[in-house]
Amino acid sequence: MKIFIYLGFFAMSLIAHGMANLACADDKVQLLRDRKPEQRTQMLILGVPHFAHRGADVINTEVPDVLEPQRQRQVEALVLALAKFRPTRIALEWSIAKQDELDERYRQYRAGTYQLQRDEIDQLGLRLAAMLNLPAVTAINWNDMPPGVIADFDYAQWAQQHGAAAQLAEIRKPDASLRDTDYMRGTTVTQWLQRLNTPERLALSNRRYFDFAMLGDAANSPGANWVANWYGRNLKIFANLVRLANSPDERVLVIYGHGHAFSLRQFATQSGAFAVEDAEVYLSAIKDQH
Repeated sequence: MKIFIYLGFFAMSLIAHGMANLACADDKVQLLRDRKPEQRTQMLILGVPHFAHRGADVINTEVPDVLEPQRQRQVEALVLALAKFRPTRIALEWSIAKQDELDERYRQYRAGTYQLQRDEIDQLGLRLAAMLNLPAVTAINWNDMPPGVIADFDYAQWAQQHGAAAQLAEIRKPDASLRDTDYMRGTTVTQWLQRLNTPERLALSNRRYFDFAMLGDAANSPGANWVANWYGRNLKIFANLVRLANSPDERVLVIYGHGHAFSLRQFATQSGAFAVEDAEVYLSAIKDQH
């Protein structure tokens, strides 16, 4: 009798398991790779120099003061042109863990109790969102410590200890094609961004990471580890974007540090998650005020 009871329970469990599998088959999870063009979210990625001199990048650019009246007119012209993309969401390089602080800043700005600061978060993100009457702007940045210990990624220390200091200095030095400070002084904000967002310029900027990957040897590869984390960081930002907007009815404007733009465009396009528009279409239509 006990054997029959056990077999009965076993049969019922098999049936239940089979029904669960059928349910999963009926409710199939759609992978990014299976998205059809008409299912993809529209996206515009704008790579920018950090307007407020954060000084935290591998290569830092001294940006002219965008709060000057002439530059403010240029920023306003830029924002008007970006509004033609008709974004339903604006994603910014702000820690996702501090979304509440960004919400409060935006709330105060819309209430007239906060004055926009120099950074692109304010000048482009908040200004455009308020113009379009969007309910919020969204933080999507991830920049925490990766798995492992600092020594695994410390290419600078490795270079000092292994006679590669000159190699590292050369990698870090902005070459003539990447140096922007002098160019920016005599051009408009829109012209800065047109120059930075061409496919050739984005690819040139991205090539630097391969030189960082060479800081190491057969036994230790801190440079390659650091570059792997850089790509990992951008993948995490990309995942935040997918979670933010997962519908063809959404239009996402991403305003991010220029160094991220190549990878984010690549991930967004190659994944099949997004239909990425060309920033030049909107930038070229701007009539800047000099």
